Amino acid sequence: MTPVQKLGGLVLLVLALMAGTAFATWEVQDWRMGKKLAEQGAAHQQDLGAITGEAWRQQQAEQDKRLATEHQLATQDQQHTKELYDAQRNQALLRDRLATADVRLSVLLDATDSASGCEVPTAPGAVGLVHAARRAQLDPAHAQRIIAITDDGDNAVIALRACQAYAKALSAGS
Repeated sequence: MTPVQKLGGLVLLVLALMAGTAFATWEVQDWRMGKKLAEQGAAHQQDLGAITGEAWRQQQAEQDKRLATEHQLATQDQQHTKELYDAQRNQALLRDRLATADVRLSVLLDATDSASGCEVPTAPGAVGLVHAARRAQLDPAHAQRIIAITDDGDNAVIALRACQAYAKALSAGS
């Protein structure tokens, strides 16, 4: 072998050793990076699991809160519907009693008012609540109109209370 051939063989041997070392280094790096990536993937998966679990818990809490608010609103709606029904029933009974002259509406008159010109006896009746006061009975048609006005007022008060309770339940629920 000539020295040039020996040198060429030596260069080839060095190149082969360098390639082998590079390949071995590459394999070791690949193994180490694969292990790191696997660890990062596992940690990422755990984080995603924790985030998903927390999101699920929050969603359940919000759904429970919404269901509680809906139940509270349904209960309040039933209560206000019953109040409205009772008020309407009482108003209807009062209108019927006024129509049959079973009940008469009367007003107190100012005893010091000399301009009224109405002389009503001051002696109380058998069922009078105010003793020694001057009273005048209202015409049944006027009494019916007054009852209708008070009926509208009662309905408005009940509806207002229902709206306030609804708004309060919604603001407490959010």
